[in-house]
Amino acid sequence: MQRVHARWWVGLLMAVWAISSAAASEIDTLQRLSETGTLRVGYGDTAPFSYQDEEGNVLGYSIELCQRVAAQLQQQLNLPKLDIEYVFRTPGNRVQLLNSGEIDIECNASTNNAERRRTADFSLSHFFVSVRFVALKENQFFTLQDLAGRSVSVARGTVNVGQINQANREQQLNLSVVPVETLQEAFDLVTEGRVAAFAMDDILLSTMIAESEDPSAYSLSEEAVTAQEPLGLLMRQGDQALVEQVNQALREIYQRGDILGVYERWVSSAGTRQGHNS
Repeated sequence: MQRVHARWWVGLLMAVWAISSAAASEIDTLQRLSETGTLRVGYGDTAPFSYQDEEGNVLGYSIELCQRVAAQLQQQLNLPKLDIEYVFRTPGNRVQLLNSGEIDIECNASTNNAERRRTADFSLSHFFVSVRFVALKENQFFTLQDLAGRSVSVARGTVNVGQINQANREQQLNLSVVPVETLQEAFDLVTEGRVAAFAMDDILLSTMIAESEDPSAYSLSEEAVTAQEPLGLLMRQGDQALVEQVNQALREIYQRGDILGVYERWVSSAGTRQGHNS
C-alpha cells in the first residue's frame, strides 16, 4: 500500500510545478559553482525534511534529494567536483541568506505560493502538505471554531502567519496570533499551556508530536486550515540558470524513479530523527 501511495504521490510531483522570476539575480551561481566547486545548501531544524543529528550530520528528505541534485549538477555542468557546504537558516532569514549569496539553495520545506514567489524562485515541487494545528488532547480542540477566542502560535517568516490571520478574519474567530522565531518554540508554547494551538504543515506537526516526550498528550486537528499546497527547493529570485539546471536534475531523478526510495525512506517508513539515529 505504501508503494502504491508513493507512486501516486510521485505522479503528482511530476505533474505540478511553478517557476517564477522577476528581478535578475546579481550572483552568477553557475559560474561560482565552476570556480569554487561548492554548492551552499541552506537547512533547518525541520524533520523529516532537514535537520542535524546528535553527531552533527545534516540529514533529511530534502537533504538527500539535494545531495542527488548536486550529483546531477556536477555531471550537467561537467565539473571535476561539487562539494556541499551546509548553512543553517531560519524561516525568517532564508531569503536574506539567498540574496546575500550565503546560500545558493534552500533544501527544506518552503511553501510555493504567490506571496513567496514575490521574493524567491522555486524548483519543481518535491512535496505536498496541508496546514493543520496541534493542541493538547485533553482540551479537545479539533476544528478552527474550537479555537475561537483563544491563542495560536506560528513561526515568523512562514506563510502560516498569513494563513491563520486570513482564517481568523474570514471566520471571525477572534484569535490571538502569537509569532515566535522557531517551530520548536511554537510547539513548546502548546506543551506549556501558554497557547491553545500551533499551526504548521501537517507532516511537520506529526513528526514533532512523534518526537515529543509524550506523543499521546497531543492531537492533530481534524480540520485542515488550508487546501493541499506544494513545497519546493528555494533559490534566489531571477537566478534562472540555476533554477533550470536544478529542475533538469529533478526531472531525471523523478523519471528514473529515484524519488520513490527517498520518499519511502524518510516519509513512508517514519524516517524521523529517531529512525535515522538508531
